[in-house]
Amino acid sequence: MDPLVFSAEEIGGLLGSFLWPLFRIMGFFMAAPLIGTQLVPMRVRLILAVAMAILVAPLLPPVPQVDGISAAAMLIVIQQVVIGVALGFFMQLLFQVFVLAGQLIAMQMGLGFASMVDPSNGVNVAIVSTVYLMLVMLLFISFDGHLVMFEVLVESFTVLPVGMAGFNGDALLRIVSTLSWVFSSAVVLALPALTALLITNFAFGIMTRAAPQMNIFALGFPVALMLGLFIIWMTFGTFLESAEAIFAEFFVMMRELL
Repeated sequence: MDPLVFSAEEIGGLLGSFLWPLFRIMGFFMAAPLIGTQLVPMRVRLILAVAMAILVAPLLPPVPQVDGISAAAMLIVIQQVVIGVALGFFMQLLFQVFVLAGQLIAMQMGLGFASMVDPSNGVNVAIVSTVYLMLVMLLFISFDGHLVMFEVLVESFTVLPVGMAGFNGDALLRIVSTLSWVFSSAVVLALPALTALLITNFAFGIMTRAAPQMNIFALGFPVALMLGLFIIWMTFGTFLESAEAIFAEFFVMMRELL
């Protein structure tokens, strides 16, 4: 019986069918929301990436057979990491809508200086943004957004198979143009509170002109703070519908990207 003999290209193809998808998944888990945060240890992310690569590898189209130690293999590895990080960063934009909305409201309330460390990202954000971010994370999991996130990642191997050039110019332009959608969605989400606080500031401006001797700073800050908290409490009733609409619009944009 003839012994089994594998060439370097065949061995590279067998290893690449698991390793190259693993690099894309690891890049995605490094930048994706929820999983890519500091709340999830690096070791747990690695275990999840390996487990997902084992499940996904048999379902993927054939990968190119190249030498495992070559410039072409290194380029494919870099390509997979870049694609995974780009998809994860694109998913992060969804959560930045609510962070930006909280920042806008906090600045109008006078709480722009009141910031705390966001445990998921490790940076200082306004306290209102932290509340919105925790709430939207719970809603994202409740709406099975994490399952949609994994589904988009798996579909990316069909749309952008291993060995292609990666994202084209139109896809990169779409990622950049999504930033305008993030800003507009955040403004729409924060618009009720911004309008009410703006009217309050106008009223304080008129009071200052009518009675210059009044200490408007001592009076205006607590009133704006209490009014802002009241408006946030009132808008929580429609927060679910607003978040659901933003999620649905973002998932459509995510599929259009691929």
